[in-house]
Amino acid sequence: MKVKTKSKKVNKAWLNDHVNDTYVKLALKEGYRARAAYKLKEIDESLGLIRPGDLVVDLGSAPGAWSQYLRRRLSPDGAAVGALNGSIIALDLLPMASVEGVQFIQGDFRENEVATLLESALQGRQADVVVSDMAPNLSGIESSDAARIQHLIELAVEFSQNHLKPQGALVVKVFHGSGYSQIVKMFKETFKVVKPIKPKASRDKSSETFLVGIGLIHGNEDLKSSIHEG
Repeated sequence: MKVKTKSKKVNKAWLNDHVNDTYVKLALKEGYRARAAYKLKEIDESLGLIRPGDLVVDLGSAPGAWSQYLRRRLSPDGAAVGALNGSIIALDLLPMASVEGVQFIQGDFRENEVATLLESALQGRQADVVVSDMAPNLSGIESSDAARIQHLIELAVEFSQNHLKPQGALVVKVFHGSGYSQIVKMFKETFKVVKPIKPKASRDKSSETFLVGIGLIHGNEDLKSSIHEG
């Protein structure tokens, strides 16, 4: 019984924090499906990643808050509907309610046939930015969870190596702990500029952070002069 009581207290505390969270309130007010929209917003605004006319791929997109932000970011008027100056392709294992102007593919990114669908949606175009909020279902076993997280990030990096413009950027969610240093090393071997960012919208108690890689090392252009230092 003590375990159940403790669990109820933890759940109640989490619910109380969630309901009173500044970003949860803001998301409700501004029509975002989740507070996660503000994580990508802060990353984008600090580094100037997304520009009018861009093609952006959103991996692990459900419930759609990042796609909503991208849609507004690429709108000439910052609107959730209407004109769109750019293209957004979203993918997730889970279903996602439609976001106007966003092409959604439901499927497991780890499966070849789903990756092929994503490649088809690109129609031979290279992405300007790839964003990934992908995270596996965590088991609580640190070594196993770290391996799952690293595998998803490796897939996102591999996709970017094949489908990102030389000067493009990749944003991924990572967790501090086992495997983090290996992920950072992989990013530094792949991108000219690597920036870890912990957005204000990311809860302090969470080990979640984000890694941004800008400019593929095998690309010909030197990007360091073109990014906004943040």
